[in-house]
Amino acid sequence: MGANAAIYLLVKQADRPPFPGSTSPRSYARHWTPVHLDFVVEDLDGALVRAEAAGAVREGDVGAHAWGRIVLLADPFGHGLCLIQFSEKGYDAIATNA
Repeated sequence: MGANAAIYLLVKQADRPPFPGSTSPRSYARHWTPVHLDFVVEDLDGALVRAEAAGAVREGDVGAHAWGRIVLLADPFGHGLCLIQFSEKGYDAIATNA
């Protein structure tokens, strides 16, 4: 990892909404598996192009939030992952709204 790299671990309970406004509870049967990777990137649009070129499949539109932008993907094997580009509020905005 680079000098600015960090790993954040969040506990997210099953059967609760994965994000505000969700019509479905979090389920560990598919995208929200017990181990789910979020990759924080400086340029979400560029990272998305590279991920899709490498075989990732987009699972929805890019979402915009107070803490930044996010896109949900599946890798070529079907494992869920997200690309996140933080706003100036950064990770603290996610952790306080978890």
